[in-house]
Amino acid sequence: MLSEAGVQLREREYFRDPFTEDELRQVLGDRPASDVFSRRSPSFRKLGLDFESLSDDELVRLMLEEPRLIKRPVVRWGENLVAGSGKAERAAIEAALSGA
Repeated sequence: MLSEAGVQLREREYFRDPFTEDELRQVLGDRPASDVFSRRSPSFRKLGLDFESLSDDELVRLMLEEPRLIKRPVVRWGENLVAGSGKAERAAIEAALSGA
């Protein structure tokens, strides 16, 4: 969808090329870390933490320590940020592309 709209994509394998803190915060921009955090991940459930009690800094730290906690894919273009591949995420991309 994005390629067809002329958006150039740069792929990154989180596990082979992990984010630095600065890179992850740059991807987030002014968005909360919870937007890209995979709270349904088995890796998160194993931690036994209460998602609602975690700060943005704690979420970033957890994602840096365990890349499986970052939703996939994370797509950022301009001011747009979409994380995940569900229906809602695809609809958000379509809306952003159409200027809605």
